[in-house]
Amino acid sequence: METSTPALMTDHYELTMISAALKDGTASRSCVFEVFSRRLPTGRRYGVVAGTGRLIELLKDFRFDPAEVGYLRSAGIVDETTAAWLTSYRFTGDVEGYPEGELFFPGSPILTVSGTFAECVVLETLILSVLNHDSAIAAAAARMVTAARGRPIIEMGSRRTHEHAAVAAARAAYLAGFASTSNLAAGRAYGIPTTGTSAHAFTLLHDDEPTAFASQVAALGKNTTLLVDTYDISQGIRNAIAVAGPDLRAVRIDSGDLSVLAQHSRELLDSLGATETKIIVSGDMDEYSIATLAAEPVDMYGAGTAVVTGSGAPTAGLVYKLVEVDGRPVVKRSENKATVGGRKIAVRRHKPTGTAIEEIIYSQGVPDHQANDRMLQQSFITGGEVQPMPSLVESREHLRQCLISIPWEGLKLSSGDPAIPVVIVPTA
Repeated sequence: METSTPALMTDHYELTMISAALKDGTASRSCVFEVFSRRLPTGRRYGVVAGTGRLIELLKDFRFDPAEVGYLRSAGIVDETTAAWLTSYRFTGDVEGYPEGELFFPGSPILTVSGTFAECVVLETLILSVLNHDSAIAAAAARMVTAARGRPIIEMGSRRTHEHAAVAAARAAYLAGFASTSNLAAGRAYGIPTTGTSAHAFTLLHDDEPTAFASQVAALGKNTTLLVDTYDISQGIRNAIAVAGPDLRAVRIDSGDLSVLAQHSRELLDSLGATETKIIVSGDMDEYSIATLAAEPVDMYGAGTAVVTGSGAPTAGLVYKLVEVDGRPVVKRSENKATVGGRKIAVRRHKPTGTAIEEIIYSQGVPDHQANDRMLQQSFITGGEVQPMPSLVESREHLRQCLISIPWEGLKLSSGDPAIPVVIVPTA
């Protein structure tokens, strides 16, 4: 059974800490938490901030309703004092961070949450759940967009993930530059263009392939895509053009050696006079398979499983750590998990040409601003009040510009150093 609010999308220990902090008087101490990644997933040269817009909407509704508090009491998870605190919970602090569509690197303070310990710590799980998922999807999708070299990609991974994750994944993929999605819920919720025609089942439903194609064209017109590999691809293409004529919009190939099939299909379509008919390929596409087709006569890609699973990196590896208490920097010194104390301010430094050269993170200091520097953080929530947020289309354009700004080596699909170095300026 799903909860009516985002409040129970949290871990048990968040409430355990709050209960203890309420008892010892530390719950109201002023704190700063930061979201960052210690390292990028293997083989990645940049991360993409995604999910911020979704997160802020969820935080607006982050309340514990009576039924949820009743469950927590009856299950013995919280005591009466904590239950009363949860009932009246409203986030009154500040949230700032990198805008959605911004690139990030190891150590980048992509989200900063300020307020009392209790009101901030209860948000940890939801914040990481949203940002880790969406940022992983967006980074993978951005690599696919780069590999496609301007050719459109359709997101079609809904059936390969959780139903709610599918909607979030479609949004993240569109942010990263995908042209459309097959997911209607994402189309309705976020205004993403949707597309889709038919599956092999529709062809198999009919007595033969030409009958199936004729039915689809009768219903959708010639501005449709016919799936031509249910039986024999060459014959499928001939049947498609025989039924729809040479002005058929597109054919789709979903299996086989796509490099060879794309070449043969283009030659066959041209010989049939269908010189403007597009070729769409799908079937377990990721950034590497897309890149191998760069020189082939492919006009559009369909990608699913690799998108919604982050193409091998299903999480961005983000963490949410306490870095300041009552204005005093605090540091975690655990081996391999150390943190840098204090609230950070981040700046992206560029050449006069606009190429990014480094990211500078100031810990408890004032940035030494230079020409062509760009401040990376903006306010999302101030004193509990949500600030104006960029639209998904604006965030999509922001990411496009960010990818243009990094050195070309940073766009390579091969393993290597982050696209730009990160310099942390310690507390004076």
